[in-house]
Amino acid sequence: MRQQMSLRASDLVVTAMGFLGVPYRRGGNSVETGFDCSGFVRAMYEQTVGLVLPRRAAEQAQATETISRDELKPGDLVFFNTMRHAFSHVGIYVGDGKFIHSPRSGAQVRVEDMRTAYWHTRFNGARRVTTARGAGDGWQAAQ
Repeated sequence: MRQQMSLRASDLVVTAMGFLGVPYRRGGNSVETGFDCSGFVRAMYEQTVGLVLPRRAAEQAQATETISRDELKPGDLVFFNTMRHAFSHVGIYVGDGKFIHSPRSGAQVRVEDMRTAYWHTRFNGARRVTTARGAGDGWQAAQ
């Protein structure tokens, strides 16, 4: 089971990397329309893992398992306070202190280092999507 989850996380990161350069679009949730941060995370999990996460970053944080920063593994979610409230931005951890996300209007899906001053000071926490949680926690299996 653990090896299967590790393979899914690797697939998730590889899939997400395939979307580098897709433009940001508020409310966007597809390659055709562009992505906002939570739409990007939601689309990657649905396409790769087969789980439909909640739509908003704060809801994604609430529906996933809290982990410490030193427990981060590729495929985990990382949250930031970028709009003066907790969990206002989300990305997918790719390893080596870096994450992939759809940052803001005028930008594109890209990889950034969480250790830079901007992201380090805004870090809200890390979360893991586990198969032990389900629809009652805000997500469901893709149909």
